[in-house]
Amino acid sequence: MNEKPALNDLTAFAAIVVHRSFRKAADELGLSPSTLSHMMRTFEHNLGVRLLHRTTRSVSPTEAGERLVSRLQPLLRDLDSALEEVNTFRDGPSGTLRINASEPAARLLLQTVVPTFLARYPDVSLDLVTEGRLIDIVAGGFDAAVRLGEALPQDMIAVSFGGPVRFLALAAPAYLAAHGAPQTPDDLRSHACIRIRMPSGKPYRWEFARRGQELTVEVSGPLTLDHPGLMTEAAVDGMGIAYVPERTARPYLAAGKLVAVLEEWCPEIPGLHLYYPGHRHVPATLKAFIEVLKEGG
Repeated sequence: MNEKPALNDLTAFAAIVVHRSFRKAADELGLSPSTLSHMMRTFEHNLGVRLLHRTTRSVSPTEAGERLVSRLQPLLRDLDSALEEVNTFRDGPSGTLRINASEPAARLLLQTVVPTFLARYPDVSLDLVTEGRLIDIVAGGFDAAVRLGEALPQDMIAVSFGGPVRFLALAAPAYLAAHGAPQTPDDLRSHACIRIRMPSGKPYRWEFARRGQELTVEVSGPLTLDHPGLMTEAAVDGMGIAYVPERTARPYLAAGKLVAVLEEWCPEIPGLHLYYPGHRHVPATLKAFIEVLKEGG
């Protein structure tokens, strides 16, 4: 190796390893996949070491690549932190803020916090990524993430917003007229339930509680979906009983298109939280976002 690699090459290599994809890394970096691939081949040639295993469908680091990225990622994070500290001397925050959120959480942010935030801080670009599964936000290159309070990873600083959340079991009036309403959670076993598939691929087991008693029911039914909005619409169409956030179903409840059942078994649970690592420097962009979040958008 005759010369040290350029910072752009190191950043690009780290992005490829994080995403396990040239296309996704290229999108993040604002490059074409072909340009990025050429950069990496030149990078490997100059180092004299193969860093990436490539197939037509995937990319993964070699042993040398794993070792390099394990040392490289902390250095890149430290560099970002150093640049961010300098950024605090500007008149206001600037740069990109990356937040990972579930789709319902992202919708709520777009309705409340995001418009105020972008109007107040025009030099900030918000990258809001929707994803159902929990991820390692540090490894994924995110500044923060948003999930329900009961699903937060450990060792994170969390800021709650939006108030408690309640899930309701719901069905169309026509369905209840034909099949009757369940009186206890166990009665759901004899009903057509609209199940939800978790990001892991496993069906979600419905959770209920009343006066200190907790019940988990593994429901059955002919239809399984992976989106609460679709589940709600399926319930409106009489396909069975759905278990969805009250906020999602509220317009249909108000219009009489859905009826809640087992309400006494559906308590409120901790609502949405924005969380971020406590051991890292908090970027000025994230501090500004939290400030708007606490104001309620």
